[in-house]
Amino acid sequence: MPQVTVVATLVAKKGCDQELEKLLKGLVGHSRKDEGCIQYDLHRGIEEPRVYVFYEIWESMELLQKHSKAPHLEALQRDGAALIESRDIKVLEKIA
Repeated sequence: MPQVTVVATLVAKKGCDQELEKLLKGLVGHSRKDEGCIQYDLHRGIEEPRVYVFYEIWESMELLQKHSKAPHLEALQRDGAALIESRDIKVLEKIA
């Protein structure tokens, strides 16, 4: 199976960026330990500090799907929903 890359962009609601950032930072250590994780980095927009981008590389789609069901990701769905204005998640297959 080919590696997969995830580029997930989350925009915090106005006034919620610090709370969302704390929640997102909490995911990084757990996610880096998940099976199949090659890279898992969190970025914040310089010009738009409410914008957060995860850049992730996974060994396979199967292991990415397993990660997506992990308790720490479920916590983001539960606790972060009220803090997030919008989200855009791209899953890409490595071809070269």
